Amino acid sequence: MTQTTTQDLQQPALTAEQEREAVAALVPATVAGMPPTAQVFYAVVRANGTLARGFAAASATKLGTGIYQVLFAHDITGSAYLGTIGLDTTSGSSPSGQIAVVGRIGTPNGVFVQTFDAAGRPADRGFHLAVTS
Repeated sequence: MTQTTTQDLQQPALTAEQEREAVAALVPATVAGMPPTAQVFYAVVRANGTLARGFAAASATKLGTGIYQVLFAHDITGSAYLGTIGLDTTSGSSPSGQIAVVGRIGTPNGVFVQTFDAAGRPADRGFHLAVTS
């Protein structure tokens, strides 16, 4: 059996051509029409729809069983949304489940969230939501 060493796992050195390609791909932070840096906003929402904490999160509302709306203080149209089932505490055991996230129709600063139990039925679940623009 062959043993893997740390040396085996190192990345290969860049060639001169790869280095030129990498430098050419860099975009200055002040290019017109592009944001200077990516922005990440987040919300931690309890199963009852209340906002536990967040960054640039304006509000959270429970709209029905397993149905939520989260509003942010910025236009997040065209952003990436990432959600995961989770508690608002720093420890504990969250009930299992599933989550779906998408932009909120007619609300440029909103995210529509649906949560489900492990069997796929609508269920109230706490969640963490990250938005990257």
